[in-house]
Amino acid sequence: MLIDRRGRQYMVKLTNGEVFNSHNGHFKHDSLFNKPPGSWIKTSQGNLMLALYPTMGDFTKLMPRTATVVYPKDLGAILVSGDIFPGAKVLEAGCGSGAVTISLMRAVGDKGHVYSYDIREDMIDRARRNVEEMLPGMTNVSIQLGDVSNIIEHDDLDRIVLDLPEPWKVVENASKSLVLGGIFVSFLPTILQVHELSETLKVNPNFSLVETSELMVRSWHVAQRSIRPDHRMIGHTGFITTARKCVALKS
Repeated sequence: MLIDRRGRQYMVKLTNGEVFNSHNGHFKHDSLFNKPPGSWIKTSQGNLMLALYPTMGDFTKLMPRTATVVYPKDLGAILVSGDIFPGAKVLEAGCGSGAVTISLMRAVGDKGHVYSYDIREDMIDRARRNVEEMLPGMTNVSIQLGDVSNIIEHDDLDRIVLDLPEPWKVVENASKSLVLGGIFVSFLPTILQVHELSETLKVNPNFSLVETSELMVRSWHVAQRSIRPDHRMIGHTGFITTARKCVALKS
């Protein structure tokens, strides 16, 4: 990733013989091959650019996509509220461009596995390419075509993470596939969808502790004589709803 002096970011895959071009000038990719991350490169116009490996958050914001991605602030909250741990078996549905998939893969590690589904082949293809770009060679994921509202083919799942428009249709199957104590996580854009999901979870005897939250991020401008909130912030992007699998109480 390249960053100019004004903070603009450019995702670049270095290739022998290729040239990077922008309004800042150009330079050959080869000139970066032997430099460590954090090095500065001077363009043909004399402008300096900082070269770094992209973080997960950087890649999420700049990666190729076929649908709106889940923002880094929500990715972190999903991992924590869902208690995604090393070695976990996680089912994900609605993989989209793969942002959540990549985050889950990193969290479960080599001893865990992510079973990722989508109903669109173009989403599957894009997610696979983004996963290979960000985490080349990792084999702890299966990305495939499927509708988990019809059937979940896996048993003893530790976590289920959904980015679907109608997650309430998955609740019954999820209650059968999660281990006791397992966590159901859903990311939704509107409160009406959250209401439908929450009511469905609450009437299912196998789920308890239904909670919903959202996160807003505001950065600050800090200089010698100026300390103030930035003029722009990342406000509402979506709601995160969680529930725990429990033993059904006998009426």
